[in-house]
Amino acid sequence: MSFAQPDDSATGLDQGKNEEFESRGKKKKQQHPEAKGNTSSAAANGTKDGPEKPADSKEKKISGAELKKRAKDEKAAKRAQAKQEQQVPQDVSKGSAPGGDKNQTGKDPGMRLSQSSVSKGQHKRAGSSSASAQKPLQLRSSQQQAPVPASEPKHEVKKVALFNHLYSHPRRTTIAGAGKDVHPSVLALGLQMSNYVICGSNARCVSTLLIFKRVINSYSTPPGTSLPRHLTIHLSTQIDYLVSCRPLSVSMGNAIRWLKLAISHIDPDTPESQAKSELCSAIDTFIREHITVAGQAIAASARSKIQDGDVILTFAKSSIVERTLVEAYRQGKTFRVIVIDYRPLFEGQNLARALADLGLQVQYVPTHTLSHVIQDATKVFLGAHAMMSNGRLYSRIGTALVAMMAKEADIPVIILCESVKFTDKVALDSIAMNEIAPPEELDYQGAAMIKERSTENWRDTPNFQPLNLMYDLTPKECIDMVITEFGSLPPSSVPVVHRLSTNT
Repeated sequence: MSFAQPDDSATGLDQGKNEEFESRGKKKKQQHPEAKGNTSSAAANGTKDGPEKPADSKEKKISGAELKKRAKDEKAAKRAQAKQEQQVPQDVSKGSAPGGDKNQTGKDPGMRLSQSSVSKGQHKRAGSSSASAQKPLQLRSSQQQAPVPASEPKHEVKKVALFNHLYSHPRRTTIAGAGKDVHPSVLALGLQMSNYVICGSNARCVSTLLIFKRVINSYSTPPGTSLPRHLTIHLSTQIDYLVSCRPLSVSMGNAIRWLKLAISHIDPDTPESQAKSELCSAIDTFIREHITVAGQAIAASARSKIQDGDVILTFAKSSIVERTLVEAYRQGKTFRVIVIDYRPLFEGQNLARALADLGLQVQYVPTHTLSHVIQDATKVFLGAHAMMSNGRLYSRIGTALVAMMAKEADIPVIILCESVKFTDKVALDSIAMNEIAPPEELDYQGAAMIKERSTENWRDTPNFQPLNLMYDLTPKECIDMVITEFGSLPPSSVPVVHRLSTNT
């Protein structure tokens, strides 16, 4: 029995058609049954005659190229789909895949190969998409359509950029968070300073030294240490708390440095009770010599400058200026006093009230009337928070305005200041070294009833940044004389007096 030998060209053609038809799916194979028979006979002949290796190598070569092409097309399809989702939002309610997927599925030969090996139903992808393809689209669309929760409104930073370095230490107003080693008396003192119950450079310095006497009396040296070494550390804890309530004044800084130096000079072999007694006695001596007696000497020298009929102008309240005016009045001199005052503390009210109760004729005016009342003044007496090494006066804000106005009107400006307030620091402006008080203190007294003048809601007011500086700097050209316990001297002699006072 003989068989007809198939034509080689027909066999190659049928084999190429077979590969193309297999990639299209079972539906295409049913439409061409003769291709399947020819393919089977060709495969049988190939198996019998032995041309199986070239056919296998050809199929492997085609599948590798198709895999690369399929991967490349899938990447291109993903890019096109991502670009389309960015331009046109996906509508999830329609429940259909994007049109870009349908076109790419019909054109991608790699996708046709995968479809032929799975099922016939995947050719109807335009009507219903698979769950795996639909799920990420629904999640993405739900994220886009989900309502964004309303975030809390951000408050504007109420800080003046030029003074950012002064905002680093907010003022403490409660004892919450204080260390366990802080003495109860120090806790009370810090709050009193923060709330201006104790105000003024001399008052703060004296109060600090008296409280330190209590701290020293209640102190006991731990075993294994010495009093000169450990007491300094214990005092540093108290000082850190006071600084958190309000920055130290220059006189407080000088007094604390003196006290630490006195503690370091104590012999470690000295009994603890004796050392504590000597320190308390030294503190009393320091207060008497550098503040009490120094104030008496300054007042005696300054009251000699007051003549009958004088009009003395002063700003805010200074304890040494008040003492000078009181002693001059008790000596029988007749003169009048003008008190200029400024917010936020309005310290001049207490001075005007005290002088008026004593019997002096007092005129109390705010700062904005200074240009009118300055013409009546004959002398200007000003207190000081500190005297800088370059001769400039560091005092309550508004002092520089008064001194410059007096200089313009050719009125002598006299500064009353103890040497304990002298410092070796040099200041050129009021920016590098100053103190910022809480902005709430700038509000007028009783301004809550006047809505348009109140700064009660300043945190919610846009583009509003309150700045409450405590001190300003007066040029030495506006100062005629500085009266200290060492006598009257020009501002240029301040560093010399400071060296003399620190060496004694």
